[in-house]
Amino acid sequence: MKLTNLCGPSILALIVVALALGPAPAEAHLDSTGMGPVYDGVLHFLSSPEDLIPALALALLAGLRGVSYGQRVPFVLAAAWLAGGVLGLTASAMGGATVGAAAWFLFLGGLVAADVKVSLRMTTALAMLLGLYHGFLNGTGMGERLTAILALLGLGAAVFVLVALVAACVVRLRAGWTRIAVRVAGSWIVASGLLMLGWAVRARYLA
Repeated sequence: MKLTNLCGPSILALIVVALALGPAPAEAHLDSTGMGPVYDGVLHFLSSPEDLIPALALALLAGLRGVSYGQRVPFVLAAAWLAGGVLGLTASAMGGATVGAAAWFLFLGGLVAADVKVSLRMTTALAMLLGLYHGFLNGTGMGERLTAILALLGLGAAVFVLVALVAACVVRLRAGWTRIAVRVAGSWIVASGLLMLGWAVRARYLA
């Protein structure tokens, strides 16, 4: 099977939907893999849809826009995520993360669905803001500083690798229908964001 088939938009779309629908805890504390804090950080990112899906949406957007976007975004996002995480180590755990994540779902998913021609500078700024926001939330309440920093390094590495791979897959797409399929994945991210926002509002006002 060719690499382009493995990176096809239908596969990416299925991954997005499966991860968005999969339940995961939203706390900053890490689940232990038994393999050390670096792997704990990787697991936390891969098992947290509220972190993972916005990063995937940004990767899809970068891939749609071209090679220069796909090359820059992984570096900026991972670096900002690490910086935000270090800043978050000094803060206590925060609430309202679900609403913030839903906002990123809606915004980034909307940009992908509409295939908005965002400038490289603006995309870089979005990567920086997304990384700082989610990194800060990840850093809050992580516990002992050295262990938390190691976990953040693993988390940042996972962010970089995943975003770079997804952006590279999308950049390779040339046929018109494949780009439409990526945009459909963006619309599913928007739908997931609406569901998250609805659940957050229901939990707040109907609890």
